[in-house]
Amino acid sequence: MKDIILCGHTHCGAMKGLLEPEQLRSLPTVADWLKHAESTRRIVGENYGHLEKDRLLTATIEENVLVQLENLKTLPAVAARLARGDLHLHGWVYKIETGDVFAYDLQERQFVSLAHYDYPVSETSRRRNVLSAI
Repeated sequence: MKDIILCGHTHCGAMKGLLEPEQLRSLPTVADWLKHAESTRRIVGENYGHLEKDRLLTATIEENVLVQLENLKTLPAVAARLARGDLHLHGWVYKIETGDVFAYDLQERQFVSLAHYDYPVSETSRRRNVLSAI
């Protein structure tokens, strides 16, 4: 079994630029690259208008992780492995200020702390190796 972890992080400058495109006038390459996150911009604009500043940025970061996971599923090699059941996709957000990692939980429909998962020992060791590489 293989895993792909797509990990966003707090204080993400790219997501700040997505929310405030005027900040990218002097960075046309970054602005062009953020076209890949247009779905995220629309989701946030249409569903999170009630949020401000840090809460809006957090929602944008989390939504972008989910949008990019959906984009990964469209790649033929990924789609084939998912169909066979030998690939798992994971959406994580790394909280820089605390070192905590939050994973998207399909049942809860939200990001939850990885500290709440009770992995078998071998799985826990593997996850710690991944976290130490971040």
